[in-house]
Amino acid sequence: MPNLMDANWALLTPEIVLVSFAILILIFDFMTGIKGHKPTLGMLSIFALLVTIVLVARGDGMSYIDHTFVVDSFAILFKVVILLGVTLVILLSMNYLNRHDDIYQGEYYYLLLFAAAGAMLMVSSLDLVTLYVGLEILSISSYCLAGFRKTNVKSNEAALKYVILGGVASAFILFGMSYVYGLTGTTNLLSIATQLPEVYQAYSYLVIMALLFMIVGFGFKISIVPFHMWAPDVYEGAPTPITAFLTVVSKVAGFAIFLRILTVGFGSMFAHWNYYIAAIAAATMIVGNVVALRQRNIKRLMAYSGIAQAGYLLVPIGAALSWNVTLSQILFYSVAYLFMTLGAFAVITLVTENDSSEDISAFAGLHRRSPVLAFSMTVFLISLAGLPLTAGFFGKFYIFIGVMTGQMYWLAAIMAVTSIISFYYYFGIIREMYMRDTDKRSILLPSTLSITIAICLVGTIGLGVFPNILTNFLINVEWIMF
Repeated sequence: MPNLMDANWALLTPEIVLVSFAILILIFDFMTGIKGHKPTLGMLSIFALLVTIVLVARGDGMSYIDHTFVVDSFAILFKVVILLGVTLVILLSMNYLNRHDDIYQGEYYYLLLFAAAGAMLMVSSLDLVTLYVGLEILSISSYCLAGFRKTNVKSNEAALKYVILGGVASAFILFGMSYVYGLTGTTNLLSIATQLPEVYQAYSYLVIMALLFMIVGFGFKISIVPFHMWAPDVYEGAPTPITAFLTVVSKVAGFAIFLRILTVGFGSMFAHWNYYIAAIAAATMIVGNVVALRQRNIKRLMAYSGIAQAGYLLVPIGAALSWNVTLSQILFYSVAYLFMTLGAFAVITLVTENDSSEDISAFAGLHRRSPVLAFSMTVFLISLAGLPLTAGFFGKFYIFIGVMTGQMYWLAAIMAVTSIISFYYYFGIIREMYMRDTDKRSILLPSTLSITIAICLVGTIGLGVFPNILTNFLINVEWIMF
């Protein structure tokens, strides 16, 4: 029996600091009344996240608490991506919140911090129980945030659908975990990894079923085909900054823990499941890109775009490469995805709020109304499409080379064809911005949104022109300590 008093609890310092700030904001909000504009709490949330990023980055990359909570390079890097994503979401939210008096700002900020803390707990988990606790902290906060516009019918519908389908997904995950526990007698991923090859010899069907149940559950969380049905409705109904949060932060956190389970718990059985993942990646890329072609609502279009991007993120997992290469590819594309998607959502938030419309026609004549916004949106869209000199291009190219190296040519062909298909709907928005005339008034760019867009532009162009800055670092990372 391990002595918990001897455990290095200091490893939880970033999570404790972030939760402490969230509770502090909750108390301030309670003391000052829940209504009204509260930019101070927004700035305090950003300060909390920046402090937490510094604390996370100071981790030594080789520590753990009783093989349950681990701080390795994998956890550190994904935590930094998640925290940076939440920081940008809060920055792009501040102007939006001031336009909507039905949103309680204090609640909004501390729920985002609690969601970030849950995501951090997830990516450091080496035990199915702590993993599930972190997942539920993130999920419950996300359910509340999706329905935050209490007087908006679509927002209420989005929250209800998200709660019901999220609950179903959690049930699938728990059912799969119960199979694993029944077969191995443990919830620790390291012990599961040790016992699973032997258990597979005797109960191969049960092991495969356990894995499939968990794939179904996590598939809902990261919205991959065929478990993506909830995403367009929830993304459309949720407040636009929360749509950005669900599209990027929640998805990256889900991918991180999915990777942890596959690489550590089921890593010894890679040959038995990689083709399932490759098939799902192919279906996700095809369905996401093809269905996006018919969308006129910009948030639904970005929802299907996000589904397609999830397919690209799955491709390295299905390819037969070393884990170091696979994780490097996924982390690079996650960072690129964060910058180009949050940048696009910053523009979408401002344009849709200014026109009170979520139709793509709201972007008509944007190059005359705000040349800076039009240029920024163009950069983010061509990056999402995967054109050169952008982060999205190099991220896809990096993955494409890996798939070709793994000799999965059919998957590489699908990736290339679906990327070409995506040009049509991304360039449809660009056509509206530059080739449609309008008499709508100019759009003023608020300071917080300007900062968000500037950071995302620097990231999107910087990683496209100088990708070696990140790839050289990632290649030398010792990803997982066990």
